[in-house]
Amino acid sequence: MSKPVLHSIHVYPLKAGRGYAPRAAVVEPWGLAGDRRWVLIDESDKVVTQRPQPRMALAAAELLPGGGIVLSAPGREPLTVPVPEPTGTTTVEIWNDKVEGVAADTAAHAWFSDYLGTGVRLVHLDDPATRRPIDPEFARPGETVSFADGYPLLLTTLASLDALNTLIARGDRPQEGPLPMNRFRPNVVIDGTVSWAEDDWSRITIGEVTFRVAKMCGRCVVTTTDQSTAERGREPLRTLARHRRFGDKLVFGQNLVPESPGTVRVGDPVSILE
Repeated sequence: MSKPVLHSIHVYPLKAGRGYAPRAAVVEPWGLAGDRRWVLIDESDKVVTQRPQPRMALAAAELLPGGGIVLSAPGREPLTVPVPEPTGTTTVEIWNDKVEGVAADTAAHAWFSDYLGTGVRLVHLDDPATRRPIDPEFARPGETVSFADGYPLLLTTLASLDALNTLIARGDRPQEGPLPMNRFRPNVVIDGTVSWAEDDWSRITIGEVTFRVAKMCGRCVVTTTDQSTAERGREPLRTLARHRRFGDKLVFGQNLVPESPGTVRVGDPVSILE
């Protein structure tokens, strides 16, 4: 078995939107630089994701210097959205949290409302250092997170994906596999491990950065969404329910919290500390 290395990095400027894969990324306390700093909310201020809107998978937000984005989606002209001026805040209801952010201009709201066919607003997280604490059950005082589901980074491994795809091939819906890693929307993907090794990790380093492994990642219907077509199937939830159920969660991947700043790069060595 070769030594573990960082295989790929993934950043999603818009929560639930298409990501991109840089060769390197700065690790900030609340996640990778630029990751999930933008979010859509509906008319009742609740976050909009691929759960009710699978076509979010086809929408991209290209990150610009300074934090602005360029929106693109099938059938839509691209739209440049600057970081909004912090003249006031808008409440974002994301799962059990209420987080203050700054709304983009009305052109951005209209662009996305037309694309999704329902009224939505685009909001920017202006101050990730203070706006949203991590669940205190798994956090240390002062630790915060962006508009990610709950933790600064998500880690997956190629070996575990291979093992999961083998299980899918042996199941009753083999035609839905093999699944690509983008179904799981990770931030860092590790190569050179045995399958499910990450279940037992509690602290790791990736290159120069140390991370605490906070908790296993419970998966939802987004994993059944083809990220290139927005079509839904049954896998991998069907197979995870049979083979990767921990309590009431269907698990794939691990949530990470950075313990130190720095930059991670594709090819960085990964060390298991605990």
